[in-house]
Amino acid sequence: MNIDSKLYKMIKSSGIDLILSLPCIMLKDLLNIIDIKKEIQHIPITREEEGVGIAAGAYLGGRTPAILIQNSGLGNSINAIKSLLQLYKIPVVFIMSHRGAEGEKIIAQIPMGQLTPNLLDLLSFKKFIIDSTEKIKDIEKAVNFSKKSLDSVGILLKKQLWGKII
Repeated sequence: MNIDSKLYKMIKSSGIDLILSLPCIMLKDLLNIIDIKKEIQHIPITREEEGVGIAAGAYLGGRTPAILIQNSGLGNSINAIKSLLQLYKIPVVFIMSHRGAEGEKIIAQIPMGQLTPNLLDLLSFKKFIIDSTEKIKDIEKAVNFSKKSLDSVGILLKKQLWGKII
């Protein structure tokens, strides 16, 4: 079973039933699996903060949403996270490809890549770093933590998870 299939299996088994996403080269195969299987509802979005609003409404309607984005999109979502999710205790799982970290070839990705772990701390997000197949099980821990604490969480999918630099 490849990495993207393992990620999909863990996302599904964790109870996530709605995925909101923006395109990402690192997440494209995972998003293809989600679209092919049609077991988890998938809504493509145009901006990250749009996803925050939809996820909040979905949670209030009884769903367990996750937002799949590049970590650079976290910066676009700060106001919606602070003034909606955290103010009203609405938990959303952010699953992010970690661009701009080790081995990044696109220089414009590096500033946000370096800032992301600290930004998650500043947002009071519990962060889960997935950098090996053994840590994929932490997705379930993250979702359970989010549900129990009513806090959003950040899951960073590192490039080395796929065993290559993209």
